[in-house]
Amino acid sequence: MTPDVRAMATLMAWFSPAFPVGAFAFSHGLETATADGVVVGEAGLGGWIAALMTAGGAWTDAVLLAAAYKASAAGRDMSLMEVRALAYALAPSQERLRETLAQGDAFGRALAQGWPHLVSPNIPLGAVAYPVVAGAAAAAIQAPLPHALTAYLNGFAGNAIAVGIRLGLCGQSGGVRVLSGLGDVIGRTVQRAAISTLDDLGGCAFFADMASMRHETLAPRIFAS
Repeated sequence: MTPDVRAMATLMAWFSPAFPVGAFAFSHGLETATADGVVVGEAGLGGWIAALMTAGGAWTDAVLLAAAYKASAAGRDMSLMEVRALAYALAPSQERLRETLAQGDAFGRALAQGWPHLVSPNIPLGAVAYPVVAGAAAAAIQAPLPHALTAYLNGFAGNAIAVGIRLGLCGQSGGVRVLSGLGDVIGRTVQRAAISTLDDLGGCAFFADMASMRHETLAPRIFAS
């Protein structure tokens, strides 16, 4: 098995629904948007995820992942810690902060179980934002950055679609169509993020951020964010 194939197989495992990061528990504000009638049906679900990819939380995650990857690959521990701190500051709500820290912690603990040889001072563990620890881990296995970004964003999309299905926005077939329709969006986001710097951080998916804030008082609710 060539190094690239081995790295890709590892990325597919890390960002698959079977990897125990607890992503199924979080809706990233989608539950509130659905309850408010802002996101409706299959088309609405696809548009919501696309907006997050291009100008929302998923884009921020992609830039943070790329920055953590580059800092870790270059052995710049101080830069990696700066990215870690920045990820804290960028969380727009308490629930979104809890979401990324919980998944980052779970990812690190699973990594330590299955890939203990990777756990080193170069991979921050504990209360670390998910894209930061994911980027550092991808650098540790020398996976090409575009591959790591593709796997991460595809996992993000898959989880959001699963949330949409549980909320009744579409069925399984609709979810497949949404995932297929996101291919170009994921590809363009990967291309942008792979050459990004921290200066490229920023978004305008304000309703998604507001939805995550308002989710704290949503009742009843299924998801933790």
